[in-house]
Amino acid sequence: MTANFKTYLSKTSHIAPLVVFRVCFGVLMFLSILRFWSKGWIYELYIKPKFHFTYYNFEWIKPIGNYTYVFFIICAITAILVAIGYKYRLAIFLFFLSFTYIELMDKATYLNHYYFVSILSFLMIFLPANAYFSVDSYLRKKTYSYVPSYTIDSVKLLLGIVYFYAGLAKINSDWLFRAMPLKIWLPSKYDVPFIGNSILQQEWVHYFMSWSGMLYDLLIPFLLLYKRTRILAFIAVVIFHLLTRVLFPIGMFPYIMIVSSLIFFSDNFHIKIINHIRKVSYKLPITITKNTAAVKDQNIYSINKKRLILGFLAVFFTIQLLLPFRYLLYPGELFWTEEGYRFSWRVMLMEKMGYANFKIVDSKTKKQFYVNNADFLTPFQEKQMSTQPDFIVQYAHYLGDHFKKQKHKNVQVFVESYVALNGRLSKPYIDPSIDLYKEKDLLKHKTWILPFNDEIKGF
Repeated sequence: MTANFKTYLSKTSHIAPLVVFRVCFGVLMFLSILRFWSKGWIYELYIKPKFHFTYYNFEWIKPIGNYTYVFFIICAITAILVAIGYKYRLAIFLFFLSFTYIELMDKATYLNHYYFVSILSFLMIFLPANAYFSVDSYLRKKTYSYVPSYTIDSVKLLLGIVYFYAGLAKINSDWLFRAMPLKIWLPSKYDVPFIGNSILQQEWVHYFMSWSGMLYDLLIPFLLLYKRTRILAFIAVVIFHLLTRVLFPIGMFPYIMIVSSLIFFSDNFHIKIINHIRKVSYKLPITITKNTAAVKDQNIYSINKKRLILGFLAVFFTIQLLLPFRYLLYPGELFWTEEGYRFSWRVMLMEKMGYANFKIVDSKTKKQFYVNNADFLTPFQEKQMSTQPDFIVQYAHYLGDHFKKQKHKNVQVFVESYVALNGRLSKPYIDPSIDLYKEKDLLKHKTWILPFNDEIKGF
């Protein structure tokens, strides 16, 4: 450990940025859960389907009928507890568990920002975000104005990884030199006021947004870190994410990223926010901030088991830095096979349309029939399944098991599958001669994916 690094580990910063981040995170997560519930997505995505696509080694995590709502209730309650800083450690731990359980219930609902919330909430378990301006500090009559700087910087680093890796992923020939898939998506947004029927129809706009999106992701973490460019960078964050919100249905993610970017601002900026919240709370009939005279400021928060926490942070960030590159362990085109695609901050880089027609065959008599996917999958699930190999093989096993229970014998499952990627012509996707009922959804390369016979250069 170098002397400079030791000096950094002993450096302290005012806790205000971490506190504001905690409050905003809790409030936004609560609103996200309410939004999800109000739109009926809990029933549509988790209760209505007959079958759920599971993650490798997490097959045991599935919806539990109407009791699935309990996980969302726990999420909502703990999000509020995190925001006010009451029983913070337990609250953020339970939030992480319940939110991650929800995320793992069905792979068809995977989104990068769900993964981001999971790992961010896991990181927050180890941060003293309740040491100041919280119910916990009020109840124990102790508050701490300063914390080790690395506790705040760890959040900045995670945000920086998300942005920078998203930018690296955009350095590919489809995104930069074909403006794909924006060239497909943007012209379809003709209903957007003022720009839908004009600006979004222009090809140069598609290229401009592709290149500017790549540069934005690569540069924005560094521009936020540098004091002279921070305000302009934050304005860019707001414009970028609000425009993204208008053009694409990606829920609360733009607001999460906008609010999270505030952590790069100075201590004084966040202290002003906290003081403003205090002033507003004084007007409420019930508040914990009125009688704070008995709360003693202990100045600097001391991390218990510091070596253990630092070891965890080192492992955590090593995983975050290396995991997106696991695709290099697989042959073939990443966008085609999607082996190593998830959990790598590859945001909105593909437009895949697929068709998958499953055939059930008696291996001895050769009698066969085709499956109507609508009998087993929702339209959303079928759309997701038709372009992703691990979904296809999971579904094939489900069909095989189903028809075995229906007294069919010598069951084999084949698929006729075609996929179109980023505006290319539809091509055969899965080897139709392979009995998928004999194949397994493992981490190794799936040899029954047919070759792409094209090249997408880049990361």
